[in-house]
Amino acid sequence: RSGLVVVARREGAVAASVLRALLGSSSPVTVDVVPGPALPVWMGPTDIAVVATRTGAGRYAVTPAYEAARRGVALVGIGAEDAPLHAAVASARAPYVPLPPSRVRHTTLWSLLTPMLLLCADLGLLPEGTADTEVVAAALDEVAAECGPARESFVNPAKTLALELLDALPVIVSEGPLAGAAADRVADQLATLAGLPVTGFRLPDQRVAARTVLAGPLAPEGGQDDFFRDRTDDPGRRLRLLTIRDSDAGEHDGAEREPRSAGAAMAEVLRAAAEHNVPVSGLAAHGEPERHPRLVQLARQIAVADFSAVYLALALDHERLLHT
Repeated sequence: RSGLVVVARREGAVAASVLRALLGSSSPVTVDVVPGPALPVWMGPTDIAVVATRTGAGRYAVTPAYEAARRGVALVGIGAEDAPLHAAVASARAPYVPLPPSRVRHTTLWSLLTPMLLLCADLGLLPEGTADTEVVAAALDEVAAECGPARESFVNPAKTLALELLDALPVIVSEGPLAGAAADRVADQLATLAGLPVTGFRLPDQRVAARTVLAGPLAPEGGQDDFFRDRTDDPGRRLRLLTIRDSDAGEHDGAEREPRSAGAAMAEVLRAAAEHNVPVSGLAAHGEPERHPRLVQLARQIAVADFSAVYLALALDHERLLHT
């Protein structure tokens, strides 16, 4: 099979993982993600290289563009307007997608993913309607209205999640490859914005490890966590399970190990959490999955988590100021 290789890190790598999950294992084109600067040795004229980076600078972005041109690999570049990557792609007479100049760190996921989706749609690799970016944009606008700072926490899913994670050690479990890509994004945002260490498990493959952690020494002792406990006398962080679900994982994703599906593995993990008094939060609870295509539901989940990470970062900074 021909290969589509995405050279990217962080948000670009998450975008590539979303694309790979949407294409699935039955796609005539394989999708691989590499951090650069080297391209896989097997790449040749029948393959496509997409170099996706916010800055479009650095050896890891520029070198693979020149290498792709040297090997005759089809090339697409995504990056800043005046970046060195743009010059490298132009020298190969390949298409380049400039990012909006306002894009900063943590905010480029959809700017990087959208050209990849449109590329695969143009190649006929995605079913019609899968890459409807206008519907995704409308969903993101809805979440921005629902999760904005003017909305009180009791009607704001992002603030609610931030409060739940305020003194938690998040354990993220994701149902299938598409939710797994979202989990990578959520873990990165919680770590880089809020400074929270996050553990993640992809189901069904890592169900045993997830259950073991929930039953381990960091599980709450003596029953359910008391939300109203004195944080000064008992400041310790407690495990909290954060689920990211994809109701269509079993039907569309090929990474499952039969006969145990991602959904069945999620049920096992939730039972383990209940047995060991680990509280549970769920990104899948936001919105109505049956009303939205998979990509739109993913966009809503990620957007809520992005807002939560920002609120959590603000709250934790405030807490640190109070204790200094």
